[in-house]
Amino acid sequence: MPQLNPGPWLLIMILSWLTLTTLFLTKTQNTRFHNPPMQHQTNKQETNTWLWPWP
Repeated sequence: MPQLNPGPWLLIMILSWLTLTTLFLTKTQNTRFHNPPMQHQTNKQETNTWLWPWP
């Protein structure tokens, strides 16, 4: 039964997996951070208390 021969299907699966991983690897390595990272502010902002609309 030729369907059970894993030789060509295994090679196709491995080659397609390697192709996809190299494509995604180059795609992710080409991304650059255009904006510099923001620095956290150490000043705390004033928080207002919640006012309920009913008395």
